[in-house]
Amino acid sequence: MRKWLYRLFIELTNHWLSSKLLALFAKSRLSALLIPSYAKVYHINQEEMEKSLKNYKTLQQLFIRRLKAGTRPIDADERAVVSPVDAVIEAMGIIEQPWEMTVKGKRYSIAEMLGGEEAAQPYVNGFFFILYLSPSHYHRIHSPISGVIEKQWTLGRKSYPVNRLGLKYGRRPLEKNYRLITEVKADGKRLAIVKIGAMFVNSIELTHEGDQLIKGEEMAYFSFGSTVVLLFERGSFTPDPNVAAPMPIKVGERLGYWCQQPDGKGNEG
Repeated sequence: MRKWLYRLFIELTNHWLSSKLLALFAKSRLSALLIPSYAKVYHINQEEMEKSLKNYKTLQQLFIRRLKAGTRPIDADERAVVSPVDAVIEAMGIIEQPWEMTVKGKRYSIAEMLGGEEAAQPYVNGFFFILYLSPSHYHRIHSPISGVIEKQWTLGRKSYPVNRLGLKYGRRPLEKNYRLITEVKADGKRLAIVKIGAMFVNSIELTHEGDQLIKGEEMAYFSFGSTVVLLFERGSFTPDPNVAAPMPIKVGERLGYWCQQPDGKGNEG
């Protein structure tokens, strides 16, 4: 019954009109009236913001706020793969055959997520992370490694919640939501950075130009809380032993290590 009620509520509220109205309100000067209470309810860390709270004229400006320089130091180890976002690691592990990962007891297909078996094939038996951004988080997305953008594409239209209830009861949001996928190549191996739209608001704005990415460099931002999925090729990544799910993590903090030379040990650390 709980699952049915949850899905019914989302189906009734996640309509193109409600999405448009919410986006319009968040961008309106009227929404500024909610900024003080929003910052209080979600415990926004005002000390690290680039501007003071009074300088944000709409809720959307607060959602996409930048931070003061140096607030998110990037792990200096050249082999370190860093978190692209401030988030909670909701799940992590091996991508199993056939193209599946287990999240909150549900199995998700990376072939569905990426748009086909051909796109998913490089990541079979690789490693994955699910990084969830709540409304309280800093919403800008940074590159987890240095590399070259090989391909970038979008899939999906509607967006359902990607929080814990969404992952447990939703209609496969990691596979069906609006998503923007960036495939990066470094040292002959690939990493897929899947940016997934949140409930009502599908806006994922790219801020990076060109095809060269530098670790820690800003790539894009979400207009509201959402999720980033990282998919690593087999043999390309070793998770840090101190990283687990669930746990909070910030931009620039180490998720694990990029294997610069193929050694077949990418998922054994």
